[in-house]
Amino acid sequence: MKKSIFFLICLFTVMAHSQEIKPIPQISVTGEGKVKIAPDQVLILATVETKGTNAKDVKKQNDQQMEAVLKLVKSMDLAPTDYKTKRVSLNPQYDYEKKKSSYNATQTVEILLKDLSKYDELMEGLVDKGINRIDNVTFQSSKLAQFQSEARKLAMKEAKIKAEDYVSVLGQKVGAAITIADNSQTYYPQPVYAMRAMKTESMNDAAPRETMAAGEIEITANVSVSFKLD
Repeated sequence: MKKSIFFLICLFTVMAHSQEIKPIPQISVTGEGKVKIAPDQVLILATVETKGTNAKDVKKQNDQQMEAVLKLVKSMDLAPTDYKTKRVSLNPQYDYEKKKSSYNATQTVEILLKDLSKYDELMEGLVDKGINRIDNVTFQSSKLAQFQSEARKLAMKEAKIKAEDYVSVLGQKVGAAITIADNSQTYYPQPVYAMRAMKTESMNDAAPRETMAAGEIEITANVSVSFKLD
C-alpha cells in the first residue's frame, strides 16, 4: 500500500512539473552553400593488358610494358608517393567454341599528377610505353578540405538569413542556434575522360593539342538549423 501511494505521489509530481515546462519558441530552416573551384591536380588510373596462349610469356610481356611505364613516370619527376600499382592479375580464359585456352594479364597503376601542364605529355607517354587502357581520369583539388569548410560556412549564413527573413514580419529576433544537422553528402570527385588519349595516323604531331577540359569542381554543403526566437 505504501508503495502504491509513493508511486502516485511521484506520478503527480512529474505531471505537475511537465505542465510547467513551456515550449521554446524556435524556427527550423535549411541552408545550402556552394563553392566552385578550378582543379589543380588529376588522378589517372591506367592499365597494361596483355593476352596470349602461354601464361609465362603473357606475364613477362606485361611486366616489361609496366616497367617501361614506371620508368616514364619516374622521369617526369613525380614523387614516389604520387604513383602506385593498384591491381595485378593473371587469369586463364577458355574459348568453348575453339576449345582453346588463353591467358589475360593486367596491371593497373594509379598516378596523381600535380602539374596539369604535363597532362598531355604524360598521357601520350603512357600509351607509347604500353598502356592500352585508360580506366578513368579524375580532376581534383589539393585544397578540398579548405573549400569544404567555406561551403559549410556559406550554408550556415544562408540558414540564418532565411530565419531572419521569416521572423522579420513577426517583430521577433533570431537567437542562438538550438540544433544543427549536417545534411551534406560525401564529396566524390567525378571522373572526366580525356577527349583524346591515343595517337592516330592523321594527327599532326607538330600541331599544338589540347586533350582535356578540366572544367570546375562544385562543392556543396547542406545544413538544417533550429534557432531560438527572442
